[in-house]
Amino acid sequence: MSLRPGHPLWPRFLPTPVVVNLATVGPVGRIRKAPGTWGSVAGLLYFTVLFAQVAPWVLILWSALGLWLAVGICGEAEFRLNLRDPGMVVLDEFMAMPLCFVAWQWLPEDWVARPWAVFLAGFALFRLFDVTKPLGISRLQHLPGGWGVVVDDVAAAIAACVTLHLGGWAWVAAGM
Repeated sequence: MSLRPGHPLWPRFLPTPVVVNLATVGPVGRIRKAPGTWGSVAGLLYFTVLFAQVAPWVLILWSALGLWLAVGICGEAEFRLNLRDPGMVVLDEFMAMPLCFVAWQWLPEDWVARPWAVFLAGFALFRLFDVTKPLGISRLQHLPGGWGVVVDDVAAAIAACVTLHLGGWAWVAAGM
């Protein structure tokens, strides 16, 4: 087995079907049209079901664990599929999506009263930052292995979260 610098060892012991199915979030990554968007939709559902009502520190802790797992699985899937950041690998979007909503409960009260609007805005911002990769996000894809697959999505999610919060503060400052 060849050495893969910066790549965790633990996923190497998993069978290929397990690695690929985790990396594609089952059938989600196999949707031919816009698999990254569908992975983000699945990530939004994951957030709303498990994390929408938890404290920000809980979301951050669980996200860090999930992203660590995603780095290993996505990097291993890249290696086994012999493709660089394949579109069907959507575990990165799935795990990064909840970070868009860190401390969403601290947004203006009238925003929090309409969580569907906050979640839709966060989703749209995440996709915008993930697709366009501004602010140096595109350079993060050059990190080795699973790090390059996952970290750009984390940066896109953080940019979406910051944008949501700045929008909330601007909303309050404008007296709306």
